[in-house]
Amino acid sequence: MLAPATVVAALLTLAPFVAAAFFADWFRGLRKRLPPPVRLMLPALLCIPYVLVARWGGIFLWDWFALYALLPVAVAVLLEHARQSDPGGRGTWRDFFVLAVLGLAVDLRWFEPAWPPRMAVFSKMLLLDAGIYGFLVIRQLDGVGFDLRLRWRDVVVGLREFAFYVPIALPLGLALEFLHLHVGLPSLARAAGAFVGTFFFIAVPEELFFRGWLQNLLERRMGRVPALVLTAVLFGLSHFNKRAAYFNWRYVLLAAVAGVFYGRAWRAERRVGAAAMTHASVDTVWSLWLR
Repeated sequence: MLAPATVVAALLTLAPFVAAAFFADWFRGLRKRLPPPVRLMLPALLCIPYVLVARWGGIFLWDWFALYALLPVAVAVLLEHARQSDPGGRGTWRDFFVLAVLGLAVDLRWFEPAWPPRMAVFSKMLLLDAGIYGFLVIRQLDGVGFDLRLRWRDVVVGLREFAFYVPIALPLGLALEFLHLHVGLPSLARAAGAFVGTFFFIAVPEELFFRGWLQNLLERRMGRVPALVLTAVLFGLSHFNKRAAYFNWRYVLLAAVAGVFYGRAWRAERRVGAAAMTHASVDTVWSLWLR
């Protein structure tokens, strides 16, 4: 049973994610409603979940507290400067620097030692929250498509790209001995639970980062096709240490190929939900039948 402090911390951590995903106009409107000093300092409140969980776990450290208080503010300040110097939204070094820091911190698990065992998901979600506030409220980046009020078109596009990916990935994965077919029919509850959990906690955060932010900004610099390919390659490389203690080139290759179809799904309607639909379908089938 979760401690009350952990439950409160989880609710606080989910609040920016939910607000941005389901109340996008209100959330982006915070920029106009908040005075500039408050607007830039508000993300310091992201340190509160750390305080609650770390105090409960008996591992609170002032160094980590300072990091979780100051890093989101630094993200906001950098993206405020990016907005002022680049009102057209083509992307500046500050945008890509913020993405690099957030992405590497998650991928290399820089901040996970701050958390008690089995609580490292807070590290990923708080970094995501810093990016959500920075890019959507401060930077006001357009074309992200972070709206999880799903449309029928999101489902159709997502499943279409999944159908395009499977005939490529399945024979390739089996030939590389990365995929291993398991015969068996899971219960409907298990399959649905796997899909929903994957959609919200893996697919949506990763698609928001790689497609809504990174591919979106790269398109403005290098065009649609180069941005699609480069983002897919970077997405593949982000899997280099997954499921293995060494450079897992098979995982990188298949993830990069998948990234092309995730990027196509996002690009079709510029909707994170469509890309997350493809992503969650791939991961669910893999986890249930091919891992």
